[in-house]
Amino acid sequence: MNVKITLPDGSVKEFQEGVKGIEIAQSISEGLARNALAIEVNGEIWDLSRPIAKDSSIKIFTWNDKGGKYAFWHSSAHLLAEALEILYPGVKFGIGPPIENGFYYDVDLGGKTFGDDDLAAVEKKMIELARLNNAFVRSDVPKKDAIDYFKKKGDEYKLELIEGLQDGSITFYQQGNFVDLCRGPHIPTTGPIKAVKLLNVAGAYWRGDEKNKMLTRIYGITFPKQKELEEYMYIVEEAKKRDHRKLGKELELFAFSEKVGMGLPLWLPKGTIVRERLEQFMRKAQVKAGYDPVVTPHIGSKQLYVTSGHYEKYGKDSFQPIHTPDENEEFLLKPMNCPHHCEIYKVKPRSYKDLPIRYAEFGTVYRYEQSGELHGLTRVRGFTQDDAHIFCRPDQVKAEFIAVIDLVLHVFKSLGFGNYTAQVSLRDPENKQKYIGGDELWDKAEREIQEAADERGLKTVAVKGEAAFYGPKLDFMVRDALGRSWQLGTIQVDYQLPQRFELEYVGADNQRHIPVMIHRAPFGSLERFVAVLIEHCAGNFPLWLAPEQFAVLPISEKFNAYAKSVVAKLKEIDIRGFLDDRDEKIGRKIRDAEIKKVPFMLIVGEKEVAENKVSVRKHGEGDKGSLDLMDFVNQFKADFSLPV
Repeated sequence: MNVKITLPDGSVKEFQEGVKGIEIAQSISEGLARNALAIEVNGEIWDLSRPIAKDSSIKIFTWNDKGGKYAFWHSSAHLLAEALEILYPGVKFGIGPPIENGFYYDVDLGGKTFGDDDLAAVEKKMIELARLNNAFVRSDVPKKDAIDYFKKKGDEYKLELIEGLQDGSITFYQQGNFVDLCRGPHIPTTGPIKAVKLLNVAGAYWRGDEKNKMLTRIYGITFPKQKELEEYMYIVEEAKKRDHRKLGKELELFAFSEKVGMGLPLWLPKGTIVRERLEQFMRKAQVKAGYDPVVTPHIGSKQLYVTSGHYEKYGKDSFQPIHTPDENEEFLLKPMNCPHHCEIYKVKPRSYKDLPIRYAEFGTVYRYEQSGELHGLTRVRGFTQDDAHIFCRPDQVKAEFIAVIDLVLHVFKSLGFGNYTAQVSLRDPENKQKYIGGDELWDKAEREIQEAADERGLKTVAVKGEAAFYGPKLDFMVRDALGRSWQLGTIQVDYQLPQRFELEYVGADNQRHIPVMIHRAPFGSLERFVAVLIEHCAGNFPLWLAPEQFAVLPISEKFNAYAKSVVAKLKEIDIRGFLDDRDEKIGRKIRDAEIKKVPFMLIVGEKEVAENKVSVRKHGEGDKGSLDLMDFVNQFKADFSLPV
C-alpha cells in the first residue's frame, strides 16, 4: 500500500507505506540526505528514521532550519547527559530541552559541587562521545517497564515524569550506553555534533516549584562546525558588553533594592528621562491616531478579575488578594488594564455612531514572577504597559487593526528596529479548555488578523498555542543588532471580554449589539522595551531619547562663565545636557563623557570664547569642527526632537 507525501512546494510523491524521512530525502537529492537532521510530518517534528504510515505533508529540516536546530540541540542535551553519567556516577536527571539558542539539562548531582570550572571536562567528554557516531534509537516502552527501569536507577525525577504519562505513549531514546525517557525528536547520530560549548551553570527548582529541590541547570550550545561556534561566542561576548543590567548601572538608568522588593525596578533620574521621552513619543502618536487618555487605579476588586477571567487563569500564580477591615472586601493588584477599560466603556450608553472608541493608558500592572525567573527589566513583578483598547463595530475591525499595525511599525522605524517578523499567535486546537469562547468567534478573529497582516504585506508566521486566553494575537518578533529575537509589540482581537462585561452599543437598526475589542501595546512593557533598546543600541540612544544630549567641557576654569552661558542657551530650547567644570584635564573630561555615551561634547577654550563658538566632538566619531552655537543646533535640530 502506498502513501502520498506532499512536499513544501506542493508537489506530491508516492512511497510505500512505512517510508522513512531519510528515504524521502534521498529521493529528492543525495545532498539533502547528507545534510538532513529531522523531518516535519503534518506539523510535528520527527526523527528521520521514523516510519510514515499515512498520507502526510512533510518538510525535511537541515541545520539552516529552526526545526533542524531544535532536533540538533535536543540531541546535544542527551549527549550532555551521557557525559555527565560517565563523569558523575549516580547523577539523576530532570528535563533537558532544546531552547532558542542551545539547550540545558537539569540534574541532581547528589551533593557534589559543580561550577564553571568543571565545564571544560564535560565538554571534552561530549566531543569524545560525539565522535563515536552512535545512532539515536527510539523505542516504545510499556509504562511498567519504564517505571521498573528508573526505579532500578533510583531516579525519582524520571519516575515522577512517567507517572504523568499514559501507557502506550512512553518512548525511550538510546545512544551508546545512555538511555533516557524522551518523546524526541533527535538527529540520526551523534556524529554531526562537532563543536561544543557549555555556557554556564545555574540553579533551578524541580518543575519550577520553589517547594521542590534545587537542581543544577547546565546550559550549552553545539554546532556542526567549529567556525560557527566561534562566531556565536563572539556574539555572546558582545551581548555581555551590551547587557542592559550592566549598562543600566553604568549609565545610572535604573536600580533594584531588596528593601523595595525583588522585581520592582527603581527608575533613576536619567532612566526616567528615557522612559518619559518614550511616553511623550507614544502620547503624541496616539493623539494623532485618535486615542483618548484614561487613568485607572493600581488595584481592583477581585470580582472585576473574576468577571474578566483573569482570576481563574492567573489567580493562583499572581499576588494574593488584599484584605481590608471590611471582611466582604477583597482587592487584587492590577494584573491587566483591560477590565478597567471595559468598565469605563460602560459609564454611559453607546451608539454605533460613537464607535470606534479608543482608550489609551500607561498603566502599571503587577504579576508575581518566581524569584528565579526575574531578570533585570525583561522579567519583573511590576511594569508599565503602553496599553490601549479599541471598542469598535465588527465592520471596523480590519481598518482599526491595520491602523494599529501602522503605529507599531512607526515605533520600530523611529527606534531603529528594522528586522522583525509578525507572528500570528493562535490557540492550541488540541487544548481548547485553556481559552474562553466558542469556535466561531475564535476562527473569525484569527482570520481577521491574518487578513490585516496580509493587507499590510507583513511577513508572518503562524504559531499555535501562543494566543491570549481571550483571543488570538499578532505579536511582533524583533531582531536586535546581535540577531536575537524579542517579542515587543502585540495586537489582539477579542470577542470574549465584551460579552463577559455585557458591553453594548445601539446599532443603526436600533437593536443592541456587542462591540469587538482590540487590545494593543506597541512597546508592550516599557521596562522590557527599554531593556531591549539598551542592548540593541549598546546604550547609545537616538539623540531625541538620550537622557543627556550634550556635555559642555571647558578647557580650564577661565572659560567656565562662557561654558555656563552655552549650557543655559541650550536648555532654554529644551536640549538636555550638563556642564563638566571639574578641575580635570580636558582629555579626562572627554574620556568620561565618552564612557557615559553623551552624544555631543562641546569643548570651549580661548579660541571658542573669542569667536563665540563651540568645538564639537561627537561620541564615537571624534571632532566635527568649530561651529557657532545656533549652527550646531540647526544642524542637528531634527535629531533633537521627538520623531513625527
